[in-house]
Amino acid sequence: MQGVALHHQSKSLSNMFHTRSENVHFAHFDVAGFSYWEGCMVMHKLKIGTKVELVREADNRFDPNAVAVHCGGYKLGYIPRTSNELFCTLMDQGYSMIFDARIQRITPESHMEHQIGVIVYLKKA
Repeated sequence: MQGVALHHQSKSLSNMFHTRSENVHFAHFDVAGFSYWEGCMVMHKLKIGTKVELVREADNRFDPNAVAVHCGGYKLGYIPRTSNELFCTLMDQGYSMIFDARIQRITPESHMEHQIGVIVYLKKA
């Protein structure tokens, strides 16, 4: 009987979580190029859940699909080039506003290219 109550409780919590969510998971990645940009200037301010801005850089001479990751006016780095093509396509078509990007992981003891993880949700209309 206790197992049934726990199962029912889990189901209720699960339903509660899904009804409150406004977003759908789209992607997650480590910020590429973190050691080359201004990440170290804001590392102490970053927290899990901090909103970041995805900025299309169509004129980037190293990657025509470049999408930068900004936080508080600082460039943290980029969406890795192995993951940026769909972001680029959607942003170029005017869909930048569908992304809700946030800091998902901060691991300062990791290699610079793996210190910051970002999760991106698609906003529901």
